Amino acid sequence: MALATETPTNLSPQKGTGIIGVHGVTKRFPGVIAVNNVSLSIHPGEVHVLLGENGAGKSTLVGMLAGLQEPDEGYLTLEGQKTRLASPSASLDAGISTVFQHSMLVPTLTVFENLTLGAPWYERPPRAAITQRMEELKRDFALSLPLDAITGELSLGQQQQIEIARALLRDSKVLILDEATSMLTPQGAEELGARMQKLVQGGLAVIFITHKLAEAYRFGTRISVLKQGALAGEMGPEDLRGMSEDQAVDEIVRLMFGREAGAASAELRASTARAETVLKVTDLSTRGDSNVMGLQNISLDLKAGEILGVAGIDGNGQKQLAEALAGQRALAGGRVEIDGEDISLASVAQRRRKGLRYLTDDRLSEGSVGAFPISENTVLKDIGQPPFWTNGIERPHRIAQHARDLIAKFSVRTPSETTPIGRLSGGNIQKVLLGRELSGDARVVVFNKPTYGLDLQNIDTSRQRIAEIASRGLGVVLISTDLDELMALSDRIAVMEGGRVRGILRNDGSGEVLRLRIGRMMAGEEEQKQATA
Repeated sequence: MALATETPTNLSPQKGTGIIGVHGVTKRFPGVIAVNNVSLSIHPGEVHVLLGENGAGKSTLVGMLAGLQEPDEGYLTLEGQKTRLASPSASLDAGISTVFQHSMLVPTLTVFENLTLGAPWYERPPRAAITQRMEELKRDFALSLPLDAITGELSLGQQQQIEIARALLRDSKVLILDEATSMLTPQGAEELGARMQKLVQGGLAVIFITHKLAEAYRFGTRISVLKQGALAGEMGPEDLRGMSEDQAVDEIVRLMFGREAGAASAELRASTARAETVLKVTDLSTRGDSNVMGLQNISLDLKAGEILGVAGIDGNGQKQLAEALAGQRALAGGRVEIDGEDISLASVAQRRRKGLRYLTDDRLSEGSVGAFPISENTVLKDIGQPPFWTNGIERPHRIAQHARDLIAKFSVRTPSETTPIGRLSGGNIQKVLLGRELSGDARVVVFNKPTYGLDLQNIDTSRQRIAEIASRGLGVVLISTDLDELMALSDRIAVMEGGRVRGILRNDGSGEVLRLRIGRMMAGEEEQKQATA
Protein backbone atom coordinates (compact mmCIF):
# COMPACT_ATOMS: atom_id res chain seq x y z
CA MET A 1 0.00 0.00 0.00
CA ALA A 2 1.34 3.43 -0.91
CA LEU A 3 1.96 6.11 1.64
CA ALA A 4 -1.09 8.30 2.07
CA THR A 5 -0.06 11.93 2.59
CA GLU A 6 -2.52 14.66 3.49
CA THR A 7 -2.02 18.42 3.63
CA PRO A 8 -5.21 19.97 5.06
CA THR A 9 -5.97 23.58 4.23
CA ASN A 10 -5.42 24.62 7.85
CA LEU A 11 -2.02 22.99 8.22
CA SER A 12 0.98 24.39 6.44
CA PRO A 13 4.45 22.76 6.48
CA GLN A 14 5.84 23.28 9.97
CA LYS A 15 9.30 24.56 10.73
CA GLY A 16 11.43 22.98 13.42
CA THR A 17 9.34 19.81 13.65
CA GLY A 18 12.16 17.56 12.44
CA ILE A 19 11.93 14.80 9.90
CA ILE A 20 9.16 13.22 11.98
CA GLY A 21 6.74 15.21 14.12
CA VAL A 22 4.46 13.59 16.68
CA HIS A 23 1.69 16.04 17.55
CA GLY A 24 -0.62 15.44 20.52
CA VAL A 25 -0.89 11.74 19.75
CA THR A 26 -3.19 9.55 21.84
CA LYS A 27 -3.76 5.81 21.45
CA ARG A 28 -6.32 3.83 23.44
CA PHE A 29 -6.82 0.12 23.90
CA PRO A 30 -9.65 -1.50 25.91
CA GLY A 31 -9.26 -0.36 29.51
CA VAL A 32 -6.03 1.58 29.02
CA ILE A 33 -4.65 4.76 27.46
CA ALA A 34 -1.35 3.50 26.07
CA VAL A 35 -0.15 6.88 24.73
CA ASN A 36 -1.63 10.08 26.11
CA ASN A 37 -1.23 13.40 24.23
CA VAL A 38 2.45 12.90 23.34
CA SER A 39 4.34 15.39 21.15
CA LEU A 40 7.91 14.78 19.93
CA SER A 41 10.26 15.90 17.15
CA ILE A 42 12.73 13.49 15.55
CA HIS A 43 15.63 15.33 13.89
CA PRO A 44 18.12 14.12 11.26
CA GLY A 45 21.65 13.76 12.60
CA GLU A 46 20.45 12.84 16.12
CA VAL A 47 20.17 9.68 18.20
CA HIS A 48 16.83 10.28 19.92
CA VAL A 49 16.57 7.99 22.95
CA LEU A 50 13.15 6.90 24.24
CA LEU A 51 13.14 5.80 27.88
CA GLY A 52 10.40 4.57 30.18
CA GLU A 53 9.22 1.54 32.11
CA ASN A 54 7.39 -1.32 30.44
CA GLY A 55 3.89 -0.01 29.78
CA ALA A 56 5.07 3.60 29.54
CA GLY A 57 3.98 3.78 25.88
CA LYS A 58 7.26 3.29 24.01
CA SER A 59 6.19 0.22 22.05
CA THR A 60 2.85 1.76 21.13
CA LEU A 61 4.55 4.91 19.89
CA VAL A 62 7.02 2.85 17.86
CA GLY A 63 4.11 0.81 16.51
CA MET A 64 2.46 3.97 15.18
CA LEU A 65 5.69 5.10 13.49
CA ALA A 66 6.13 1.60 12.02
CA GLY A 67 2.60 1.64 10.57
CA LEU A 68 1.32 -1.15 12.82
CA GLN A 69 -1.43 1.04 14.30
CA GLU A 70 -2.79 4.56 13.92
CA PRO A 71 -3.38 7.25 16.55
CA ASP A 72 -6.91 7.81 17.86
CA GLU A 73 -6.16 11.50 18.35
CA GLY A 74 -3.41 13.80 17.14
CA TYR A 75 -1.34 13.32 14.01
CA LEU A 76 2.11 12.66 12.56
CA THR A 77 4.12 14.82 10.16
CA LEU A 78 6.90 13.95 7.76
CA GLU A 79 9.20 16.88 6.99
CA GLY A 80 6.45 19.23 8.16
CA GLN A 81 3.63 17.66 6.12
CA LYS A 82 0.78 15.91 7.89
CA THR A 83 0.85 12.22 7.04
CA ARG A 84 -0.90 8.96 7.70
CA LEU A 85 1.15 5.80 8.16
CA ALA A 86 -1.62 3.29 7.58
CA SER A 87 0.51 0.16 7.14
CA PRO A 88 4.07 -1.13 7.56
CA SER A 89 4.64 -0.69 3.82
CA ALA A 90 3.54 2.94 4.10
CA SER A 91 6.09 3.44 6.87
CA LEU A 92 8.84 1.86 4.78
CA ASP A 93 7.85 3.96 1.77
CA ALA A 94 8.17 7.03 4.00
CA GLY A 95 11.77 6.09 4.75
CA ILE A 96 11.18 4.68 8.26
CA SER A 97 12.83 1.34 9.03
CA THR A 98 12.29 -0.48 12.32
CA VAL A 99 14.58 -3.06 13.89
CA PHE A 100 12.40 -4.75 16.51
CA GLN A 101 13.65 -6.27 19.76
CA HIS A 102 12.95 -9.78 18.46
CA SER A 103 14.57 -10.51 15.12
CA MET A 104 12.38 -10.43 12.01
CA LEU A 105 14.95 -12.35 9.95
CA VAL A 106 14.44 -15.84 8.52
CA PRO A 107 17.18 -17.93 10.16
CA THR A 108 17.32 -20.59 7.43
CA LEU A 109 17.98 -18.06 4.66
CA THR A 110 21.35 -16.57 3.72
CA VAL A 111 22.35 -13.02 4.55
CA PHE A 112 21.82 -12.03 0.90
CA GLU A 113 18.33 -13.56 0.84
CA ASN A 114 17.35 -11.75 4.05
CA LEU A 115 18.64 -8.45 2.67
CA THR A 116 16.37 -8.75 -0.37
CA LEU A 117 13.42 -10.41 1.38
CA GLY A 118 10.09 -8.69 0.81
CA ALA A 119 11.01 -6.82 -2.36
CA PRO A 120 9.23 -7.90 -5.59
CA TRP A 121 11.52 -9.95 -7.81
CA TYR A 122 11.51 -7.29 -10.50
CA GLU A 123 12.72 -4.63 -8.01
CA ARG A 124 15.53 -6.64 -6.44
CA PRO A 125 18.95 -5.17 -7.23
CA PRO A 126 21.48 -7.54 -8.78
CA ARG A 127 23.88 -9.31 -6.44
CA ALA A 128 26.82 -7.29 -7.78
CA ALA A 129 25.12 -4.05 -6.78
CA ILE A 130 24.41 -5.32 -3.26
CA THR A 131 27.99 -6.60 -2.94
CA GLN A 132 29.32 -3.18 -3.90
CA ARG A 133 26.96 -1.42 -1.52
CA MET A 134 27.93 -3.77 1.33
CA GLU A 135 31.58 -2.88 0.75
CA GLU A 136 30.63 0.79 1.18
CA LEU A 137 28.71 -0.02 4.39
CA LYS A 138 31.69 -1.99 5.68
CA ARG A 139 33.93 1.03 5.10
CA ASP A 140 31.52 3.65 6.42
CA PHE A 141 29.72 1.85 9.26
CA ALA A 142 31.82 -1.25 10.06
CA LEU A 143 29.07 -3.56 8.79
CA SER A 144 30.89 -6.72 7.76
CA LEU A 145 28.56 -9.51 6.64
CA PRO A 146 29.29 -12.67 4.59
CA LEU A 147 26.46 -12.65 2.06
CA ASP A 148 26.34 -16.45 1.66
CA ALA A 149 26.32 -17.26 5.39
CA ILE A 150 23.20 -18.86 6.91
CA THR A 151 21.63 -16.18 9.08
CA GLY A 152 20.76 -18.50 11.98
CA GLU A 153 24.42 -19.47 12.34
CA LEU A 154 25.55 -15.88 12.94
CA SER A 155 25.87 -14.12 16.30
CA LEU A 156 23.10 -11.85 17.59
CA GLY A 157 25.29 -8.84 16.87
CA GLN A 158 25.78 -9.93 13.25
CA GLN A 159 22.06 -10.58 12.83
CA GLN A 160 21.41 -7.08 14.08
CA GLN A 161 23.87 -5.77 11.49
CA ILE A 162 21.77 -7.47 8.79
CA GLU A 163 18.67 -5.58 9.90
CA ILE A 164 20.58 -2.28 9.96
CA ALA A 165 22.08 -3.01 6.54
CA ARG A 166 18.62 -3.77 5.18
CA ALA A 167 17.46 -0.32 6.34
CA LEU A 168 20.49 1.37 4.77
CA LEU A 169 19.99 -0.47 1.49
CA ARG A 170 16.50 1.05 1.39
CA ASP A 171 18.02 4.53 1.82
CA SER A 172 15.90 5.04 4.93
CA LYS A 173 15.76 8.45 6.56
CA VAL A 174 14.80 7.16 10.02
CA LEU A 175 16.05 4.01 11.77
CA ILE A 176 14.18 2.77 14.86
CA LEU A 177 16.17 0.42 17.13
CA ASP A 178 13.86 -1.21 19.71
CA GLU A 179 15.82 -2.56 22.72
CA ALA A 180 18.69 -3.21 20.34
CA THR A 181 21.27 -3.83 23.09
CA SER A 182 19.14 -6.08 25.32
CA MET A 183 20.69 -9.30 23.96
CA LEU A 184 24.17 -7.96 23.18
CA THR A 185 27.37 -8.29 25.18
CA PRO A 186 28.76 -5.03 26.67
CA GLN A 187 31.30 -4.96 23.84
CA GLY A 188 28.53 -5.49 21.28
CA ALA A 189 26.53 -2.66 22.82
CA GLU A 190 29.50 -0.30 22.61
CA GLU A 191 30.04 -1.27 18.97
CA LEU A 192 26.37 -0.52 18.23
CA GLY A 193 26.71 2.84 19.99
CA ALA A 194 29.69 3.77 17.82
CA ARG A 195 27.80 2.60 14.73
CA MET A 196 24.81 4.78 15.63
CA GLN A 197 27.08 7.82 15.90
CA LYS A 198 28.40 7.14 12.39
CA LEU A 199 24.88 6.68 11.05
CA VAL A 200 23.66 10.04 12.32
CA GLN A 201 26.79 11.78 11.06
CA GLY A 202 25.56 10.79 7.60
CA GLY A 203 22.25 12.58 8.21
CA LEU A 204 20.15 9.62 9.36
CA ALA A 205 17.78 10.03 12.32
CA VAL A 206 17.97 7.18 14.85
CA ILE A 207 15.30 6.44 17.45
CA PHE A 208 16.89 4.26 20.13
CA ILE A 209 14.73 2.53 22.77
CA THR A 210 16.56 1.19 25.81
CA HIS A 211 16.19 0.52 29.55
CA LYS A 212 19.86 1.22 30.23
CA LEU A 213 20.34 4.77 31.43
CA ALA A 214 24.10 4.92 31.00
CA GLU A 215 23.66 3.90 27.34
CA ALA A 216 21.08 6.66 26.91
CA TYR A 217 23.62 9.25 28.06
CA ARG A 218 26.60 7.83 26.13
CA PHE A 219 24.83 7.20 22.83
CA GLY A 220 22.00 9.75 22.83
CA THR A 221 21.84 13.25 21.37
CA ARG A 222 18.36 13.85 22.79
CA ILE A 223 16.48 11.89 25.48
CA SER A 224 12.69 11.73 25.92
CA VAL A 225 11.18 10.00 28.97
CA LEU A 226 7.70 8.49 28.87
CA LYS A 227 5.75 7.71 32.02
CA GLN A 228 2.32 6.06 32.11
CA GLY A 229 1.77 6.92 28.46
CA ALA A 230 2.64 10.61 28.74
CA LEU A 231 5.81 12.57 28.06
CA ALA A 232 7.42 13.13 31.46
CA GLY A 233 10.25 15.29 30.13
CA GLU A 234 12.94 15.75 27.51
CA MET A 235 16.67 16.51 27.63
CA GLY A 236 18.02 18.14 24.48
CA PRO A 237 21.60 18.31 23.15
CA GLU A 238 22.31 21.53 25.05
CA ASP A 239 21.09 19.94 28.32
CA LEU A 240 23.17 16.80 27.89
CA ARG A 241 26.33 18.72 26.98
CA GLY A 242 26.14 20.52 30.32
CA MET A 243 25.70 17.33 32.39
CA SER A 244 28.00 14.61 33.64
CA GLU A 245 26.78 11.02 33.28
CA ASP A 246 25.81 10.92 36.97
CA GLN A 247 23.83 14.15 36.68
CA ALA A 248 22.04 12.94 33.55
CA VAL A 249 21.18 9.59 35.13
CA ASP A 250 19.83 11.31 38.25
CA GLU A 251 17.60 13.54 36.13
CA ILE A 252 16.35 10.57 34.11
CA VAL A 253 15.60 8.66 37.32
CA ARG A 254 13.67 11.66 38.63
CA LEU A 255 11.58 11.78 35.45
CA MET A 256 10.98 8.01 35.32
CA PHE A 257 10.37 7.25 38.97
CA GLY A 258 9.68 10.57 40.69
CA ARG A 259 6.43 11.44 42.39
CA GLU A 260 3.62 12.65 40.18
CA ALA A 261 3.28 16.43 40.01
CA GLY A 262 0.94 17.58 42.73
CA ALA A 263 0.85 14.21 44.50
CA ALA A 264 0.83 14.30 48.26
CA SER A 265 3.64 12.63 50.15
CA ALA A 266 2.29 9.39 51.66
CA GLU A 267 2.87 9.00 55.39
CA LEU A 268 5.23 6.14 56.20
CA ARG A 269 3.42 3.24 57.87
CA ALA A 270 4.52 2.41 61.40
CA SER A 271 6.43 -0.88 61.37
CA THR A 272 4.83 -3.96 62.95
CA ALA A 273 7.76 -6.29 62.20
CA ARG A 274 8.64 -8.89 64.82
CA ALA A 275 11.78 -10.92 65.44
CA GLU A 276 10.34 -14.17 64.08
CA THR A 277 11.32 -15.13 60.50
CA VAL A 278 8.37 -16.57 58.56
CA LEU A 279 9.92 -16.80 55.07
CA LYS A 280 13.52 -17.44 54.11
CA VAL A 281 14.78 -17.64 50.51
CA THR A 282 18.35 -18.75 49.82
CA ASP A 283 20.09 -18.62 46.42
CA LEU A 284 16.81 -19.08 44.52
CA SER A 285 17.28 -19.54 40.77
CA THR A 286 14.93 -20.39 37.90
CA ARG A 287 15.51 -21.13 34.24
CA GLY A 288 14.70 -18.52 31.61
CA ASP A 289 14.29 -18.49 27.87
CA SER A 290 13.87 -15.96 25.07
CA ASN A 291 10.50 -14.85 26.47
CA VAL A 292 10.88 -15.38 30.23
CA MET A 293 13.62 -13.95 32.43
CA GLY A 294 15.42 -16.42 34.66
CA LEU A 295 16.18 -15.63 38.30
CA GLN A 296 19.73 -15.70 39.64
CA ASN A 297 20.72 -16.50 43.24
CA ILE A 298 18.04 -14.51 45.04
CA SER A 299 18.29 -14.48 48.82
CA LEU A 300 15.95 -12.66 51.20
CA ASP A 301 14.12 -13.13 54.47
CA LEU A 302 10.79 -11.90 55.80
CA LYS A 303 9.78 -11.30 59.41
CA ALA A 304 6.33 -11.81 60.86
CA GLY A 305 4.44 -8.51 60.67
CA GLU A 306 6.89 -7.11 58.11
CA ILE A 307 6.15 -5.79 54.63
CA LEU A 308 9.05 -6.45 52.27
CA GLY A 309 8.62 -4.38 49.13
CA VAL A 310 10.02 -5.54 45.79
CA ALA A 311 10.80 -2.73 43.35
CA GLY A 312 11.97 -2.92 39.76
CA ILE A 313 11.20 -1.86 36.24
CA ASP A 314 8.43 -4.19 35.10
CA GLY A 315 9.84 -7.29 33.43
CA ASN A 316 12.98 -7.75 35.52
CA GLY A 317 11.88 -11.00 37.16
CA GLN A 318 9.35 -9.81 39.74
CA LYS A 319 6.52 -11.99 38.41
CA GLN A 320 8.87 -14.98 38.12
CA LEU A 321 9.86 -14.47 41.77
CA ALA A 322 6.22 -14.41 42.87
CA GLU A 323 5.49 -17.58 40.90
CA ALA A 324 8.58 -19.34 42.27
CA LEU A 325 7.53 -18.52 45.84
CA ALA A 326 3.98 -19.71 45.17
CA GLY A 327 5.15 -22.99 43.60
CA GLN A 328 3.94 -22.12 40.10
CA ARG A 329 7.47 -21.98 38.69
CA ALA A 330 10.03 -24.75 39.23
CA LEU A 331 13.33 -23.90 40.91
CA ALA A 332 16.61 -24.54 39.14
CA GLY A 333 18.42 -24.09 42.45
CA GLY A 334 18.14 -22.68 45.94
CA ARG A 335 15.81 -23.14 48.87
CA VAL A 336 12.50 -21.71 50.15
CA GLU A 337 11.49 -22.11 53.80
CA ILE A 338 8.35 -21.12 55.66
CA ASP A 339 8.54 -21.14 59.46
CA GLY A 340 11.85 -22.99 59.14
CA GLU A 341 10.41 -25.82 57.02
CA ASP A 342 11.82 -26.48 53.54
CA ILE A 343 9.04 -26.16 50.95
CA SER A 344 11.29 -25.95 47.86
CA LEU A 345 9.73 -29.06 46.30
CA ALA A 346 6.20 -28.51 47.62
CA SER A 347 3.28 -28.07 45.22
CA VAL A 348 1.05 -25.00 45.06
CA ALA A 349 -1.59 -26.74 47.19
CA GLN A 350 0.98 -27.91 49.75
CA ARG A 351 2.43 -24.41 50.08
CA ARG A 352 -1.05 -23.01 50.52
CA ARG A 353 -1.73 -25.44 53.36
CA LYS A 354 1.54 -24.33 54.96
CA GLY A 355 0.21 -20.77 54.93
CA LEU A 356 1.82 -19.25 51.80
CA ARG A 357 -0.70 -17.32 49.70
CA TYR A 358 -0.30 -15.54 46.35
CA LEU A 359 -2.36 -12.78 44.71
CA THR A 360 -1.50 -12.53 41.02
CA ASP A 361 -1.54 -9.30 39.05
CA ASP A 362 -3.67 -11.02 36.38
CA ARG A 363 -6.97 -11.03 38.26
CA LEU A 364 -9.23 -12.40 35.52
CA SER A 365 -7.09 -14.69 33.37
CA GLU A 366 -4.97 -16.27 36.13
CA GLY A 367 -6.56 -15.37 39.45
CA SER A 368 -10.16 -16.30 38.70
CA VAL A 369 -12.54 -17.85 36.18
CA GLY A 370 -14.61 -14.97 34.87
CA ALA A 371 -17.66 -17.04 33.89
CA PHE A 372 -17.85 -18.82 37.26
CA PRO A 373 -19.93 -17.31 40.11
CA ILE A 374 -18.20 -15.55 42.98
CA SER A 375 -18.98 -18.48 45.27
CA GLU A 376 -17.02 -20.97 43.16
CA ASN A 377 -14.12 -18.56 42.74
CA THR A 378 -13.76 -18.25 46.53
CA VAL A 379 -12.91 -21.97 46.78
CA LEU A 380 -10.98 -22.51 43.53
CA LYS A 381 -7.79 -23.24 45.48
CA ASP A 382 -9.55 -25.53 47.98
CA ILE A 383 -11.30 -27.96 45.63
CA GLY A 384 -11.79 -31.31 47.37
CA GLN A 385 -10.87 -29.89 50.78
CA PRO A 386 -13.12 -29.76 53.85
CA PRO A 387 -15.33 -28.09 54.89
CA PHE A 388 -16.43 -27.38 51.31
CA TRP A 389 -16.10 -31.02 50.25
CA THR A 390 -16.76 -34.07 52.41
CA ASN A 391 -15.52 -37.46 51.17
CA GLY A 392 -15.28 -36.01 47.69
CA ILE A 393 -18.83 -34.65 47.74
CA GLU A 394 -19.31 -30.91 47.18
CA ARG A 395 -21.17 -28.96 49.89
CA PRO A 396 -22.76 -26.10 47.87
CA HIS A 397 -24.56 -24.59 50.87
CA ARG A 398 -21.27 -24.26 52.79
CA ILE A 399 -19.58 -22.73 49.73
CA ALA A 400 -22.42 -20.23 49.28
CA GLN A 401 -22.34 -19.23 52.96
CA HIS A 402 -18.56 -18.87 52.85
CA ALA A 403 -18.91 -16.58 49.84
CA ARG A 404 -21.62 -14.48 51.54
CA ASP A 405 -19.42 -14.09 54.62
CA LEU A 406 -16.47 -13.01 52.45
CA ILE A 407 -18.63 -10.53 50.51
CA ALA A 408 -19.79 -8.95 53.78
CA LYS A 409 -16.35 -8.89 55.43
CA PHE A 410 -14.56 -7.35 52.44
CA SER A 411 -17.41 -5.07 51.32
CA VAL A 412 -17.68 -6.61 47.85
CA ARG A 413 -20.26 -4.79 45.77
CA THR A 414 -22.31 -7.47 44.00
CA PRO A 415 -25.98 -8.48 43.68
CA SER A 416 -25.21 -11.91 45.18
CA GLU A 417 -22.64 -14.68 45.46
CA THR A 418 -24.08 -16.22 42.27
CA THR A 419 -22.92 -13.29 40.11
CA PRO A 420 -20.14 -14.26 37.65
CA ILE A 421 -16.95 -12.73 39.00
CA GLY A 422 -16.06 -11.39 35.55
CA ARG A 423 -18.95 -8.91 35.82
CA LEU A 424 -17.43 -7.19 38.85
CA SER A 425 -15.17 -4.14 38.75
CA GLY A 426 -11.44 -4.63 39.13
CA GLY A 427 -11.55 -3.41 42.72
CA ASN A 428 -14.28 -5.84 43.69
CA ILE A 429 -12.53 -8.76 41.98
CA GLN A 430 -9.43 -7.84 44.00
CA LYS A 431 -11.48 -7.91 47.22
CA VAL A 432 -12.79 -11.40 46.43
CA LEU A 433 -9.30 -12.73 45.67
CA LEU A 434 -7.86 -11.14 48.81
CA GLY A 435 -10.62 -12.69 50.93
CA ARG A 436 -9.93 -16.08 49.35
CA GLU A 437 -6.20 -15.91 50.09
CA LEU A 438 -6.66 -14.78 53.69
CA SER A 439 -9.07 -17.58 54.58
CA GLY A 440 -7.58 -20.29 56.80
CA ASP A 441 -4.19 -20.07 58.51
CA ALA A 442 -2.25 -17.70 56.26
CA ARG A 443 1.33 -16.95 57.31
CA VAL A 444 2.84 -15.20 54.26
CA VAL A 445 0.99 -13.30 51.54
CA VAL A 446 2.71 -12.46 48.24
CA PHE A 447 1.09 -9.57 46.36
CA ASN A 448 2.00 -8.86 42.74
CA LYS A 449 0.95 -5.30 41.77
CA PRO A 450 -2.16 -5.39 44.01
CA THR A 451 -3.42 -1.90 43.12
CA TYR A 452 -2.67 -1.95 39.38
CA GLY A 453 -5.67 -0.72 37.38
CA LEU A 454 -7.75 0.26 40.42
CA ASP A 455 -9.37 3.64 41.04
CA LEU A 456 -8.09 5.93 43.80
CA GLN A 457 -10.62 4.81 46.39
CA ASN A 458 -9.89 1.11 45.84
CA ILE A 459 -6.15 1.79 45.82
CA ASP A 460 -6.44 3.41 49.24
CA THR A 461 -8.63 0.58 50.54
CA SER A 462 -6.23 -2.08 49.26
CA ARG A 463 -3.24 -0.38 50.86
CA GLN A 464 -5.05 -0.14 54.18
CA ARG A 465 -5.84 -3.87 54.03
CA ILE A 466 -2.21 -4.74 53.26
CA ALA A 467 -1.07 -2.71 56.28
CA GLU A 468 -3.76 -4.39 58.43
CA ILE A 469 -2.61 -7.84 57.29
CA ALA A 470 0.93 -7.09 58.47
CA SER A 471 -0.34 -5.69 61.78
CA ARG A 472 -1.93 -9.11 62.45
CA GLY A 473 1.53 -10.70 62.29
CA LEU A 474 1.50 -12.04 58.73
CA GLY A 475 4.54 -11.56 56.55
CA VAL A 476 3.86 -9.62 53.33
CA VAL A 477 5.89 -9.59 50.10
CA LEU A 478 4.65 -6.56 48.17
CA ILE A 479 5.71 -6.47 44.50
CA SER A 480 4.86 -3.14 42.91
CA THR A 481 6.02 -0.75 40.20
CA ASP A 482 4.59 2.18 42.21
CA LEU A 483 7.43 3.63 44.29
CA ASP A 484 5.06 5.80 46.31
CA GLU A 485 3.17 2.65 47.33
CA LEU A 486 6.35 0.79 48.31
CA MET A 487 7.76 3.74 50.25
CA ALA A 488 4.49 4.25 52.14
CA LEU A 489 4.01 0.61 53.17
CA SER A 490 7.33 -1.27 53.21
CA ASP A 491 9.74 -1.83 56.09
CA ARG A 492 12.46 -2.76 53.60
CA ILE A 493 12.63 -2.63 49.80
CA ALA A 494 14.41 -5.23 47.65
CA VAL A 495 15.36 -3.88 44.23
CA MET A 496 15.34 -6.26 41.26
CA GLU A 497 17.18 -5.77 37.98
CA GLY A 498 17.97 -8.38 35.35
CA GLY A 499 16.56 -11.29 37.37
CA ARG A 500 18.70 -10.46 40.41
CA VAL A 501 18.21 -8.63 43.69
CA ARG A 502 20.66 -5.72 43.50
CA GLY A 503 20.20 -4.93 47.14
CA ILE A 504 17.74 -4.55 50.01
CA LEU A 505 17.30 -1.07 51.43
CA ARG A 506 15.75 -0.16 54.76
CA ASN A 507 12.87 2.28 54.38
CA ASP A 508 14.28 4.91 56.70
CA GLY A 509 11.93 7.74 55.69
CA SER A 510 14.65 9.60 53.79
CA GLY A 511 12.16 10.43 51.03
CA GLU A 512 13.70 11.66 47.79
CA VAL A 513 17.18 10.40 48.73
CA LEU A 514 15.81 6.85 49.03
CA ARG A 515 13.68 7.26 45.90
CA LEU A 516 16.70 8.32 43.87
CA ARG A 517 18.80 5.44 45.14
CA ILE A 518 16.07 2.90 44.38
CA GLY A 519 15.62 4.38 40.91
CA ARG A 520 19.34 4.12 40.12
CA MET A 521 19.39 0.50 41.28
CA MET A 522 16.28 -0.31 39.24
CA ALA A 523 18.06 1.01 36.19
CA GLY A 524 21.23 -0.99 36.96
CA GLU A 525 23.26 2.09 37.86
CA GLU A 526 24.32 1.18 41.41
CA GLU A 527 26.37 -1.81 42.49
CA GLN A 528 25.12 -4.50 44.87
CA LYS A 529 27.94 -3.88 47.34
CA GLN A 530 26.73 -0.30 47.81
CA ALA A 531 23.09 -1.24 48.14
CA THR A 532 22.81 -3.73 50.99
CA ALA A 533 21.29 -2.31 54.13
